Amino acid sequence: MRDWHTANQAYLRAALNLVHALLIGPAESEPLVQARVELRRAAASLPAPAALDTLCAGFGLSAFECDLLLLCAGVELDASFGPLLAEAQADPGRPYPTFGLALAALPGAHWSALAPEAPLRRWRLIEVGAGPALVSSPLRIDERALHYLLGVNYLDERLRGMVEPAPPTAPLAPSHVALAERIAGLWTQPGAGGLPPVVQLWGVEGAEMRAIAAAVCRHLSWDMFAIGAQHVPTDPRELEALARLWEREARLSSAVLLLDCNDLDSADAPRTWAIARFSEGMDGPLILAGREPRPLPRRPSHGFEVPRPTLHERRMLWRRALGAHAERLDGQIGRLADQFGLGAMAISAVAAEVAATADGQEPGESLWQACRSWARPRLDDLARRIETRACWDDLVLPETHLRTLRDLTGQVRQRAKVYEEWGFAAKSSRGLGISALFAGASGTGKTLAAEVIAGTLRLDLYHIDLSRVVSKYIGETEKNLRRVFDAAEDGAAVLLFDEADALFGKRSEVKDSHDRYANIEVSYLLQRMEQYRGLVILTTNMKDALDTAFLRRIRFIVTFPFPDADQRAAIWRRVFPPGTPTAGLDIARLARLNVAGGNIRNIALNAAFLAADAGEPVRMAHLLRAAQIEYAKLEKPLPASEVKDWI
Repeated sequence: MRDWHTANQAYLRAALNLVHALLIGPAESEPLVQARVELRRAAASLPAPAALDTLCAGFGLSAFECDLLLLCAGVELDASFGPLLAEAQADPGRPYPTFGLALAALPGAHWSALAPEAPLRRWRLIEVGAGPALVSSPLRIDERALHYLLGVNYLDERLRGMVEPAPPTAPLAPSHVALAERIAGLWTQPGAGGLPPVVQLWGVEGAEMRAIAAAVCRHLSWDMFAIGAQHVPTDPRELEALARLWEREARLSSAVLLLDCNDLDSADAPRTWAIARFSEGMDGPLILAGREPRPLPRRPSHGFEVPRPTLHERRMLWRRALGAHAERLDGQIGRLADQFGLGAMAISAVAAEVAATADGQEPGESLWQACRSWARPRLDDLARRIETRACWDDLVLPETHLRTLRDLTGQVRQRAKVYEEWGFAAKSSRGLGISALFAGASGTGKTLAAEVIAGTLRLDLYHIDLSRVVSKYIGETEKNLRRVFDAAEDGAAVLLFDEADALFGKRSEVKDSHDRYANIEVSYLLQRMEQYRGLVILTTNMKDALDTAFLRRIRFIVTFPFPDADQRAAIWRRVFPPGTPTAGLDIARLARLNVAGGNIRNIALNAAFLAADAGEPVRMAHLLRAAQIEYAKLEKPLPASEVKDWI
């Protein structure tokens, strides 16, 4: 590249000398003839096209326009140009190029060269200063164009802060490599009107889409830059200025722009309009990345859904990323790939993070925890993460119910083996998601059971309140649900949807569009539940209010009974942590209190605070006062028959 820079400098100097000769002599003067010979000699020594020729060809400049650009560059690069221009215009106060001088001195002159839509001004290669007339106004070459002619290539400073170079990417999954090659092949064939089609990538993993776009650019030997949708201006003039500025940059740098719409709010109508106009108005290569394709009626586009890497590909990516550790972690690699749907970029980042903190030790459990942490940020903004500390001993349920919950846990754990290795996924794509309905009164252990299952599987548990997800506005419920499921896919977290009857109530006759959309919302949730790689648990206090057609789509249904006296006694025995001091507690008398497990835990906790404040161990008197507080909260009278003989 150093040889090219030297040769490019010599070629630019020869081109400037030719323009200099045109200004001082007649058409066939000796200096002009010599300048042409020097230019041909400099061109012959170039190992690759000169920056000047590349620029003129890329922007379609005529010979006159190219000379006019050189005239403006000469003032910046050669001190002799200023006095020469002043002499040529017979005015010492005008040591700068003007269009009038160019029309008089340069061959092939044409008035259209300085039209607003002509290349020099459309692409802002030349700036026209203030003057009494266009022909006498000072002309100046744009700084970015000047540096380009000198072989200095960089991102225009007016784009900095909005447009960023694409970051390094990890090796892609084979299916994504094939997709990148397919897109690269598409771009070798111009679209309608000579425009390359806009490539739209959509899916749930923004980093993976960026990596695929970068692979396309590497395949075509192009640079790639990215801009977030939030940086696209909504003011039409600012939008037009940004489009022209980027198009010029794309031609100067042989670059592709990735417009990242993953964080775009669908309700932001002005910016959605701006993105469509920006995409349709550009005539260079453009990649749109987002959660869904966007209509672009005025420009050809091709859309590609980016799938997650397959189970086999994830295992391959983990082995590649872990390097020397892979052989010793083979069994764990399989479990990581089975559980976490991470892409190549995430796998590479997690492996590097764990390796950096391993201190020579085997990554082991650190990899699992790092994967959980990697998947959390997106979902933490949409749902409440529940810390899982409960274990099976904390659940007081009939044995048949416990067996069902253990079966459910086993299905989640062995999902990849049955679906992928044993071939059930290839036989049918329907009903592969694992879903459960936990029904029962408040406090009977539905959420506790979800905690136990998530803790056993070493997965995060997220609580989603369906009453907040469901929207009265048409289409918003599906968008809310899509965001939740898309965010949860990486870690296949356990999703706990509360108040399922808010969405799965018995269907009524369809009387208007809202009824039809309500059914669409239900169908969408069922569809995502069947596609989701993790476990979805729905809870309800009103099982009878649910439509039986929906219940048939649920894999497990567990009805949590109200605890009888023996079960309440078991809950009382386990409710106090080992470190809690107690004295004189009568479990048989406590079990007479006809409340659910959740209420028992509240009473025990309140009693512990009362005892701590009194400086005493927990006694029956404290529990009686705590029971009175709990019943007052429930707005129910505390039956004397249930608490007699407590103190």
